[in-house]
Amino acid sequence: MKSTIAVRYIALLLLGFLAAILVAGCAGPPKPVSQTELLLGTTITITVFDRIDSGMLAQAFARVRSIQDRMTTVGTSSEVDEVNQEAGIRPVKVTRDVFDVVKTALEFSRLTNGAFDITVGPIVKLWGIGTSHEQLPTKKAIDELLPLVNWHLVKLDQAAGTIYLEKRGMAIDLGGIAKGYAADEAERILAKAGVRHAILDFGGNIVVMGSKPDGSPWRIGIQTPFADRGSYLGIVTASEMSVVTSGPYERYFVRNGVVYHHIINPKTGYPVEDHLTSTTIYSDVSIVGDGLSTSVFVMGLQDGYALVRDLKGVDAIFVTDSGKVYATPGLAGRFTVTNPDYRVATLDEAAISQAPKVNPQALKEIERADIPAPGQ
Repeated sequence: MKSTIAVRYIALLLLGFLAAILVAGCAGPPKPVSQTELLLGTTITITVFDRIDSGMLAQAFARVRSIQDRMTTVGTSSEVDEVNQEAGIRPVKVTRDVFDVVKTALEFSRLTNGAFDITVGPIVKLWGIGTSHEQLPTKKAIDELLPLVNWHLVKLDQAAGTIYLEKRGMAIDLGGIAKGYAADEAERILAKAGVRHAILDFGGNIVVMGSKPDGSPWRIGIQTPFADRGSYLGIVTASEMSVVTSGPYERYFVRNGVVYHHIINPKTGYPVEDHLTSTTIYSDVSIVGDGLSTSVFVMGLQDGYALVRDLKGVDAIFVTDSGKVYATPGLAGRFTVTNPDYRVATLDEAAISQAPKVNPQALKEIERADIPAPGQ
């Protein structure tokens, strides 16, 4: 009798084991989970291809929202607004989020000799491009504000956690770097939760986590300038990387046949005037891609190309208004032009050699800090 009971018990265990295998086999790969919100002035979509807790995407978006609330210049209640309001008056204590992003922005200013400058805030506000009060300001109005654009006048006190703008009327604008930082933070939260395969689309800032679930690299389209959204001039493959594109086609207005776009040259106070229509940075950290994509657009093709080529772990794609596309050597085999209106070109080595040189380790201090959880 005991042996019969034992046999039945073993049979039941085997049946249960087989049933579990069948259920797992039928389940197949997890369906992608996606969420979209309007934050940081753009449409943000995060898509995860792993099984995750239902609240994980909400946590990632909450983190992005907290960064927006601290760094926005829309309204008068953010930490950045307080720093600007107290310019020339007193230092302002800020959270680690704001302090570390401003510190990183100043590293980019140092790296690019001021081509990237967050103190361009007064000029950005004057032009108002992308807002309801955009205008073509007079040269006199621009010249009056230019003395306020000087990243050297931003003073940080690490011990006190304060930021001080030395002149009254100064204002910082983190629009050229905040999205990259937010994307990195969203990625950090997802990675901590065990996510291995995901796409984070921050409107021009793309972060891919790992590879596709089948092991192949992600294929990321490079937007065709001034064409409909989703029209691509080429494809870049990436795994565990950030791809950030900047261009004048994102926000602009036309006056008397002239296009005035939102990427301002901090040294002139006017939108950058060269033959570039987009710059894309390929890197492993999105805040680096965000800062550099704006920087090299301001610097121009030759100087920007030379800068990126000298930086370890960073590559770039430059697109000109004549349909020429220049990619740094590290993208060989990773980037393909697919639009017949564009063609790959090679930059003259003699011209590159005349560009200012940078220290290959110049990005050493541009690293993502260990940021506290939201609300801290």
